[in-house]
Amino acid sequence: MLWQPSTERAHSSVMYKYLQKNGFKNYDDLYQWSVTKNADFWRSLFDYFSIVYEGKLTQTNHHPDFLNYDWFKEVKLNFAENLLRFKNSPKVALNFCHESGLKEKISYQELYRQVACLQHEISADIQAGDVVAAYMPNIPQTVVSMLATSSLGGIFTSTSCDFGVVGVTDRFGQTKPKILVTVNGYEYNGKFIDLTENIKQIRKEIPSIKKIIVVDFLNKKNKVEDTTLWDDIMKGKAGTINFYRQKFSAPLYIMYSSGTTGKPKCIVHSQGGTLLQHIKELGLHSNLTEDKTIIYFTTCGWMMWNWLVSSLYFGSEVVLYEGSPAYPTFDHFMKLLSSEKIHIWGTSPKFLKALEDHYGEYKHPLPNLETILSTGSPLLPEQFDYVYKKIKKDVQLSSISGGTDILGCFMLGNPLLPVVRGEIQCKGLGMNIKALDENGKEVIDSEGELVCLNSFPSQPLGFLNDKNHEKFKQAYFEKYPGIWHHGDYITLTKRGTVMVYGRSDATLNPGGVRIGTAEIYRQTEKLAFIEDSLCVGKQVDGDVEVILFVKLKTGEELTTERIKSIKSSIKSNTTPRHVPAKIFAVKEIPYTRSGKKMELAVSRIINGKKVENLEAMSNPQAIVEYEKYI
Repeated sequence: MLWQPSTERAHSSVMYKYLQKNGFKNYDDLYQWSVTKNADFWRSLFDYFSIVYEGKLTQTNHHPDFLNYDWFKEVKLNFAENLLRFKNSPKVALNFCHESGLKEKISYQELYRQVACLQHEISADIQAGDVVAAYMPNIPQTVVSMLATSSLGGIFTSTSCDFGVVGVTDRFGQTKPKILVTVNGYEYNGKFIDLTENIKQIRKEIPSIKKIIVVDFLNKKNKVEDTTLWDDIMKGKAGTINFYRQKFSAPLYIMYSSGTTGKPKCIVHSQGGTLLQHIKELGLHSNLTEDKTIIYFTTCGWMMWNWLVSSLYFGSEVVLYEGSPAYPTFDHFMKLLSSEKIHIWGTSPKFLKALEDHYGEYKHPLPNLETILSTGSPLLPEQFDYVYKKIKKDVQLSSISGGTDILGCFMLGNPLLPVVRGEIQCKGLGMNIKALDENGKEVIDSEGELVCLNSFPSQPLGFLNDKNHEKFKQAYFEKYPGIWHHGDYITLTKRGTVMVYGRSDATLNPGGVRIGTAEIYRQTEKLAFIEDSLCVGKQVDGDVEVILFVKLKTGEELTTERIKSIKSSIKSNTTPRHVPAKIFAVKEIPYTRSGKKMELAVSRIINGKKVENLEAMSNPQAIVEYEKYI
């Protein structure tokens, strides 16, 4: 146990007050109620959190069928109306911070005004069910675009502006937006990237786009012909927003998978399901309240952007950071956590590792910081040590895990529970998850496949253009019919905590024994000469050969002695089956744009299979050097 909340801190939390109001003694009892009386639990959130809606809460999903979405069929609501319920508040809603030092604060009153201006501009072009796409950085205008779209009953989809034309057209070409909101350029790591040619090409290749709105947030004055300037729209008369209330199940977001075969899948998420899930996760599990400030380092091409923006529901101050966290130095970003008085900081294992390599010990005080959230990949036990020894002792470190598929989490943090080294604090309320072995039997304190037995409001409505749910069924229900199979390899402990070992489709299987790659990374992290690593399996003579790729620190070499030391460390701390058959030095480890190691992509390459959707990678050039290991 590395941390435990004081009685005062635990009892002041939203989770404790909710638990008390519903008559439960502890979290275990509350959790059991939330999954056995599933509909009652989700219904309770409407009144407890004062959700704005109309209709009756009587009809809910009383059965576990994932293929027929029928949550709260008599409810109508509007997502934007709920996120703008503090519309009269002068309090800061969006606190924008750029790597260059550019800053802007927008109040809830001003946010409402800007959304009203944009709604007036696009209302003639967008009706309920139409798509607005954002090819944008993480700036306030992206949030305004989403809210204006949602207010009209439209569907919002976004991707980050570091995608090339192919990445954008692979995504937006499927969703067929009527309006594109974009920037004429952005800065990253001190360099300006002009997007005007990209915009022209995107317009040619996506004929559904009838209007393009361009934001010049860096004041570069580079123009694109036949487009509307954002600043001109904001000069118009705001008026009152007309919130179009729709069915609970009406589509809100289209998200994109980052798979390695074919074009990205378009995952459709509902207004009501997204709202309920995010309110639960932010309010109960993350203890977010009106008086707190939250930041998550993300692009608007990752689901954590959608998750972060939902913080507006609580009247919180949402910090949007755009740019490189290492520009001009890591110190620049870390001081921001202190200067902006961050209470909840969202990050990733990859960033924490970079921070540890750069800093060692972080010396600036973080008096306001209460919670650190980490996702993107499993948080290794040694990284828990680093946070508590080198960043802050009195902080709740919450590893959280879920995905774009559910626009939320299956397991995450809890302000009532201790933090145990290497473990996620709890299963999420309402999420009836289990670990199953290869025979479909439930296992406790043993590794298995993550499944969810019951439907939940934030499950996808389905995939876009997926006839008879064929791709949807193949993605989640092929292995265990009728049960959501998420594709993560986990252990659920008797204490209710969770350990995640990585994607089960990348799980190693030498000699028929399943091995999570996180077990091997835990050992390579300890070796001072290794900067990063990636482990995959190669099919050889009907078995799987474990291959380890290592990126060495500058000036280091992969000698015979070092290969021996890597194997020795892995063998002595795990099992002989974990020891790689071969170890190779590479220049780069490929990552997705959301910070996940591309294990499956490398596995496909070394097994002679084609890899597509390279635009999902943050460094697609890294893949080339792996082809020689086929």
